[in-house]
Amino acid sequence: MADNHPVTSVFPYEQLLSFTTAIFQKIGCPEKDARTAATALLSADLRGIDSHGVARLIGYVRLKEAGRANPTPDIRIIHETPSTAVVDGDSGLGLVVAPFAMRIAIEKAKNVGTGWVSVQNSNHFGIAGYHALQAVKEDMIGIAMTNASALVAPTFSIERMLGTNPICVAVPAGEEPPFVADLATTTAANGKLEILQRKNEAAPPGWIQDKEGHPSTDPHALKTGGALLPLGGDRDHGSHKGYALGAVVDILSAVLSGANYGPWVPPFPAYVPMPTGMPGKGIGHFFGAMRVDAFRPGNEFKHDMDNWIRRFRAATPAPGHEKVLIPGDPEREMEIERLQQGIPLFASVVEDLKGLAEKLAIKFPIG
Repeated sequence: MADNHPVTSVFPYEQLLSFTTAIFQKIGCPEKDARTAATALLSADLRGIDSHGVARLIGYVRLKEAGRANPTPDIRIIHETPSTAVVDGDSGLGLVVAPFAMRIAIEKAKNVGTGWVSVQNSNHFGIAGYHALQAVKEDMIGIAMTNASALVAPTFSIERMLGTNPICVAVPAGEEPPFVADLATTTAANGKLEILQRKNEAAPPGWIQDKEGHPSTDPHALKTGGALLPLGGDRDHGSHKGYALGAVVDILSAVLSGANYGPWVPPFPAYVPMPTGMPGKGIGHFFGAMRVDAFRPGNEFKHDMDNWIRRFRAATPAPGHEKVLIPGDPEREMEIERLQQGIPLFASVVEDLKGLAEKLAIKFPIG
């Protein structure tokens, strides 16, 4: 990491969890919701997705201060069938709304085999992987996705129309750890650009374009009218496929639920003006839970998943690579390491947290 933005401190997970819970309580969240939000948020730091973890805590506080995030929402089902539901999050923190909706999907799957829940009127929900993995704990396949504010230009466009719109599919196995495919539908998530900005490093080719639609490596290009690129980077490398995936997330999360979609999705930074002419309510999410034994005996499925995972691990690696990874391997290994050794934070993030602690009269850090 660049010397001008070093990791200066490492904090035990439980210490950061207590601190983050206290912050959410200070902005008005009930204790249970505060703990839920903190656990969901810090799952990103544990899994090595630092751009979506405690570094964003200040952003959630600012959303509440701007009146855009409700710390005491009345989250409710507004439409349902035995296997489906639409949830209104009442402008709650997505870190609280999403676990509520995922629990509904899981309960419906327990009853009828599968459960599908679309969410309106929510906010940023952290990482998709945390929510999808809740289904794995119940021996189910979990699916989680969310739309986000428009930072992405569709293939052949210079106009921002989609968010980074992540998708996660988590699949249980037997003796092997679960398969967890957690990915943005862009070449890189905006949070990775923020990390490059802190480190004063250039972005790799294929991540962003400038306001005229030309390829750029400037990590600040979004601030001057540029756009993120769909997964693939350009048409020759399959960006139309990333564009299509991002559109699917937008439709299932928002058009299906009644949330805002496309260029009308509310931005995460509270200081960014809200879009005009918004057609829906808040940000949208989509969740699915599928009981494995609704398809075949669970023990047989897990046996075959173990076999699938082991065979892919045994694939001959390309020159310069030690082994073939299974989706979810790096994050799982990072979680084990950080639970033992602590979570490293950039100096700028620590300063933000200290500022929050002083502002809300909380000791930093707290145990």
